[in-house]
Amino acid sequence: MTTVQKIKEVEDEMARTQKNKATSYHLGQLKAKLAKLRRELLGPAGGGGGGGGIGFDVARTGIASVGFVGFPSVGKSTLMSKLTGTHSETSEIDFTTLTTVPGTVKVHGAPIQILDLPGIIEGANDGRGRGRQVIAVARTCNLIFIVLDVLKPLGDKKLIETELEAFGIRLNKKPPAIIVRKKDKGGIAITNTVPLTNIDQEEIKAILSEYRINNADIAIRQANATADDLVDVIEGNRVYIPALYVLNKVGCSRFGHFYVTPVDALTQIDAISIEELDLLYKIPNSVPVSSREWMNIDELIDRMWETLDLVRVYTKPRGLAPDYNSPVVLKRGKCTVEDFCSSIHKEIAKQMKYAIVWGASAKHSRGQKVGLEHVLEDEDVVHISKK
Repeated sequence: MTTVQKIKEVEDEMARTQKNKATSYHLGQLKAKLAKLRRELLGPAGGGGGGGGIGFDVARTGIASVGFVGFPSVGKSTLMSKLTGTHSETSEIDFTTLTTVPGTVKVHGAPIQILDLPGIIEGANDGRGRGRQVIAVARTCNLIFIVLDVLKPLGDKKLIETELEAFGIRLNKKPPAIIVRKKDKGGIAITNTVPLTNIDQEEIKAILSEYRINNADIAIRQANATADDLVDVIEGNRVYIPALYVLNKVGCSRFGHFYVTPVDALTQIDAISIEELDLLYKIPNSVPVSSREWMNIDELIDRMWETLDLVRVYTKPRGLAPDYNSPVVLKRGKCTVEDFCSSIHKEIAKQMKYAIVWGASAKHSRGQKVGLEHVLEDEDVVHISKK
C-alpha cells in the first residue's frame, strides 16, 4: 500500500469515528499517525518533495518575498507582469506558467520580490501536477497571495488552504503556545493555564504514545488548543505565513461599484450581484482587484506592505540632511541598531561608538543617544558616530 493510500485510509477512519470521550484516545492516535504519514510523503524518503527542483529554485533578492498561489487561469501572471514589469506568459489556457517566474516591485523604497508560481491543482500536496515543488517554494515566502477567481472564491479558497495545510503551511496563524519538553524519566506531566475545551488528557496521551514519547512535560498556555496544534508542535516543521486573498477579475462600474471583468462580459456580470461583491469584502484578509484593468491595485499594495510589517530606517550623515530616498529596510523583530548597522556593512557595528535616533523609538524629539540593542521603529532617522 502506498503512502497516499495509507493517508486516505486514516482520513476515512477519522471521518467515520464520532468524537466523544470514548473515542478521544483513538482519534488522537489517528491524527498523529496522519501527520507522520504526511511527513513521510513530503520528505526525501517520500519522493523528494522538500526541494524546489529544476525551474523552481530562484535566487532571492529584495528584503522580502511574496508568492502567488492559485489554481490555473485565475490571473496570477497578468497581476505579476503589471506589478513588476517582468514578463510572465499569459494565456486563456491552463498551465501557461510552468516554472517560478521572479520579479521585483519597489514599495516605499523597499525592493520586494514577487514569485509567480505555476497553478496548482487539487491533490497538489500528494504530488499531482508538480504541486509539491510549487508549495515547497511557497513555504519559503514571507507572504502568500492566494489568487482566486471572484466567481467561485470560497470553494477555491477552501481547497487551496487544505493543500497548503497538508504541506505544513499555517496561514494567518501564530505558533501554538504549547511546550513539549522531553525528559529521561517521570512519565507524562500535563499542565494547562487555560481550560482545555478542544482536547482532553486522553487525547494528549494518545498523540504522545503514537510518537513514542513516554516521558515529557506538556504545558498548554493557549485557549482553544486542539490536537492538531499539539501535533504541529511535536512535528516542529510547520511554517506560519501571513496570507492575503486576492479576488481577481473584478472591474469597476461608472457608479463606483465593482463588477466582474469580462471574459464573456454579459454572462459574468449577470452571474454576480453587487450584494455578493459586498459579501466578498467580508472575507477576512481579502482584496478584490482587476489585474487586467488595474483596479484596486493600490489597496493591494498597501495591504501587502502592512502585512509584511517592514521597518524603514533613514540614514543621516554628520552635518547633512537625512537621506529619505534610500531607506534601509529591516524586518520587524530584527530591527535593532545592530541589525541596521549589519545591513549596511558588517564592520560598522564594531566601529560604532553610539547612535543618535530621531523618530517614534526615540524618547526625545531632539534625538536620543542609544546603543546597539536599541529597537528601531518605522521611519526612524539614525546617525552613527564611530569610535
